[in-house]
Amino acid sequence: MKDPFSEEAPLVDLDDLPDWILRDDEELLVFNKPGWLVCHPSKNGPLSSLVGAVREYTGADKLHLVARLDRETSGLVVFAKRPAFARKYQMAIQNRIVKKAYLAILEGELSEPVRVDQNIARRKVGPVHVKNEVSYIRGSQTAVTEFVPLAHGGGYTLCRVEPETGRKHQIRVHAEWLGHRIAADKIYGPDETLYLEFIEHGWTERLAAALPLKRQALHCYEYTFEFPGAPVVLTAPLLEDMSLFCREQMGLDSLPL
Repeated sequence: MKDPFSEEAPLVDLDDLPDWILRDDEELLVFNKPGWLVCHPSKNGPLSSLVGAVREYTGADKLHLVARLDRETSGLVVFAKRPAFARKYQMAIQNRIVKKAYLAILEGELSEPVRVDQNIARRKVGPVHVKNEVSYIRGSQTAVTEFVPLAHGGGYTLCRVEPETGRKHQIRVHAEWLGHRIAADKIYGPDETLYLEFIEHGWTERLAAALPLKRQALHCYEYTFEFPGAPVVLTAPLLEDMSLFCREQMGLDSLPL
């Protein structure tokens, strides 16, 4: 496979797709998405996205995506096999009977758990129009995120992150506000023009000099759907790029998950 962080991301190899499957039964098809792949179809055809690749792989006319992830966030992506199952899981998210947990590598050493309760709004000015910020302007939305440090080393902290709300870029915005940005975040990291450069040219020497990883170190690790009498827990192991960073850059022999 070509470099997935080059100017034009590679197409999904359908032979690789089975290795990403975490659960496949009558209700759900669950994947551990890599951190270079978009969820929704793009102009480059069906194999340029997870949804398109899954459609090609399964032959299904329609897929029910329960929850999506940003391109550079790896981890759990859940498809429901039928409309009734889609409603079941989507209503669980809407009614907040699901708990989500992410794994993130933060800049700096965070020694104690922190609960961030800060509103979020779209930033009004700046070169990156998709960027949000902590703000209490009219129309801002409440947002709450719990950061629980698991281990630290090499100037970084591995955290379990539990968002209590589901705002766009919430974890990344709150990490920036906290002063412990997500490692290698192109938008909320050291220089947001890196994001513009990446969009235009892919991975460049300037990005390599500024960022410790090729993608933001954020992984959707666990969903707990708290259905009465029959909770459903889904877990996605940390992918190799973040695991390798924990071992080589943070000096962690094992991950305290």
